[in-house]
Order: sequence, then C-alpha cells, then structure tokens
Amino acid sequence: MNLQEQIAQAETRIFKTVFPNTTNHYDTLFGGTALFMMDEVAFITATRFTRKRCVTVSSDKIDFTKPIPAGTIIELIGTITRIGNTSLDVKVEIYIEQMYSNHREKAISGNFTFVALDENKKPTKILDDIA
Repeated sequence: MNLQEQIAQAETRIFKTVFPNTTNHYDTLFGGTALFMMDEVAFITATRFTRKRCVTVSSDKIDFTKPIPAGTIIELIGTITRIGNTSLDVKVEIYIEQMYSNHREKAISGNFTFVALDENKKPTKILDDIA
C-alpha cells in the first residue's frame, strides 16, 4: 500500500444523534461535547494511519460556524492533513444532517496534532512501517 492509499484508508467517519443530554441551555450541542467527539475521531484517525500509540498534543483553530440543534444527526469526518517525523495533523469536520430532510451543512471544523509513541512512551517515527 502506498502513502496516499494509507492516508485514504485512515479517513474516519462516525455518525451520532444529538440528544438533549448533550446540549446546552440553547438546545444546541455543548461545545465541550463537540470537542470531546472531535478529539476521539482525530485519535481514531491517527491510530488507524500509524497503527502506533498516539496522543493528542494540541488542538488548533476550532471554528464553530453553525449551532448544532438537538434532534439532528451529525457526521464527524477525520482526515490526515500533515505527516511529520513523529507527529501528524488530523482535520476533523462535523456536518449537521436534518433527520427528516436531505439538508446537510458543515458546522464545526478543527485541527488536532498527535505524536506517535513507542513502548517507552517516547516519540517514535511514524513512517517506519509504511512502504
């Protein structure tokens, strides 16, 4: 498998429903809950790409462009955007889908940086095992 195929294969898509227990006093998805879900999708994406232990080292420029109302479906999409020596960046986007229509729009996007770790919890090269 070449690098482009490895990147494509690591793309992660998760669907969730926005229930009232995840919303704030405006009946929209709580920002902290959105960040939690985004970091989880970013972690899965990084791990699927590297097949190594990965940890979040930073999140950057999280744009909340649309509120996400209760009673909607969301799709979180994680994609690899940069590969360094021991770190990589993952972009996560959240799309809103209305439950009973075909309307879909991007609501949140953000970038997460991960470092791959060896068995001693030291940074390790990401591309060692990739052809």
